[in-house]
Amino acid sequence: MLQEKDVPKPRIKIIDFGLAQQLEDGITFKSLCGTPQYIAPEVINYEPLSLATDMWSIGVITYILLSGLSPFQGETDAETLSNVVAGAYEFEERCFSQTSEMAKDFIRQLLVKEPQHRMTAAECLMHPWIKPQSRKQALSRRRSSINMRNFRKFNALRKWKLSYNTVSACNRLCRTRLLCNPGKDHEELVSPQEPPDPTQHGLGWGEKGFGGSVSVCPYGSVLQAPCFGQEGQSVGEMR
Repeated sequence: MLQEKDVPKPRIKIIDFGLAQQLEDGITFKSLCGTPQYIAPEVINYEPLSLATDMWSIGVITYILLSGLSPFQGETDAETLSNVVAGAYEFEERCFSQTSEMAKDFIRQLLVKEPQHRMTAAECLMHPWIKPQSRKQALSRRRSSINMRNFRKFNALRKWKLSYNTVSACNRLCRTRLLCNPGKDHEELVSPQEPPDPTQHGLGWGEKGFGGSVSVCPYGSVLQAPCFGQEGQSVGEMR
C-alpha cells in the first residue's frame, strides 16, 4: 500500500497486482497462488473465484491496518491456511479496545466464508463506518483510534523479512553462478542478523512469502507476492 505525495488530499492506494486476473463472463477461473494470510478460502479449496474473493482480502487488510495483527496468521503456513479455511479469527481486546463496533462490523461482513454473503464494493462504500448515517455514528468513529504500536511492529517485521528475502535470492543466484563457473570466486551477501521485534507472525506461502517476497505457486510458477506498506506512511484517519 502506498500513499500519494504532493497533493492536497493524499489517498492510500493498493498496489502490486501481479497476480490479478480479469474475470470474463461465462468463464470459470481458479488459482492456487497468493500469500496465505490474505487469500480467501475459495482460493485454498481451488474453487471458482469471483469479485467477492477480493473483498475477503480487503477485510484482512482492514483488520491489519486497525490492529497491527494478521487475523489468520499461524506458526506455520499449514496452520495459516487452516485458519483461513475455517474462518477462525477474533478481535483481541488488547488490540481492538479502541476500535469502534462499526469498524468490527465492517470486517465481519467481509471475512465471511461464503463468497455470496460478503459485502460488495458498493455495499462497503455505503457501510456506516465508511459513510456514517448519523451524528452518533460519526462521533463513534472519530473517538476510536488505531493501534499504531502494533502496526509499527508489523511493518518493521515485514521490512526485515523483505530485506532477508532479497539477500537470500541474491545468494541463491551467486551459488548458481558458482556451480556453472566452479573456477571463479564468489562472495555471498550477509543477511540481516535478527528481526527488529520477534512476534507471532510467521512467513507466508512459499519460500519466504510475507510482504513483497517471492511466493511459489503449488504448480511450480514463481510469482511476486503483494507488498504491504512503506516507511513513514500514514494509515489514514478511519478506524
